[in-house]
Amino acid sequence: MKVVGIAGSLRPQSNTLYYVKTALEVLEKDGIQTELISLRGKEIKPCTGCYDCTRQNCCTIEGDDFDEILEKIRTAEGLILGSPVYLSSVVPQMMALLDRATFVAYWNNKFLAGKVGGPITVARRAGHNMAFSQLLLWFFMNGLIVPGSTYWNVGTAGKGGAHDAEKDTEGLETVTNFASNMAGLMKKIFV
Repeated sequence: MKVVGIAGSLRPQSNTLYYVKTALEVLEKDGIQTELISLRGKEIKPCTGCYDCTRQNCCTIEGDDFDEILEKIRTAEGLILGSPVYLSSVVPQMMALLDRATFVAYWNNKFLAGKVGGPITVARRAGHNMAFSQLLLWFFMNGLIVPGSTYWNVGTAGKGGAHDAEKDTEGLETVTNFASNMAGLMKKIFV
């Protein structure tokens, strides 16, 4: 079994990356293979709505990192999406990835359905719930199974990537519980 964790922050000292890594470490300790993907340094062009994916089993937009990331998502049983929250929503580079992934998956046997995963959102002060809901709706729309935790998977950290996520004990505990529940659910489904 494998879980891909994607961190949508473009900052070098990313708090979002820290939360996603924390979740992946829990899964690794539970014997599940993981891979971390940072969107920092990656280019993901937006969906153009061309519908070529309905005829060709892939996205025909070329010249970016989408295909490589989509193939990793396609072959994994689990998916964690982490997004920083700047303006009460998921960051554009993450949404570009998710929009295109949805189109390709939907028209090609809905290959995201049945995977296990969930969102993590990180903000300095507010906006977590809007972005968390946005990602949660993406998981539901694509048929992924989302385990719960002890609270929503939101972290509080901020000030320009000052790497202060490690101070958010409640947020880290929530993410740890989520990852533990995810591991347990995956073992029940895929073993």
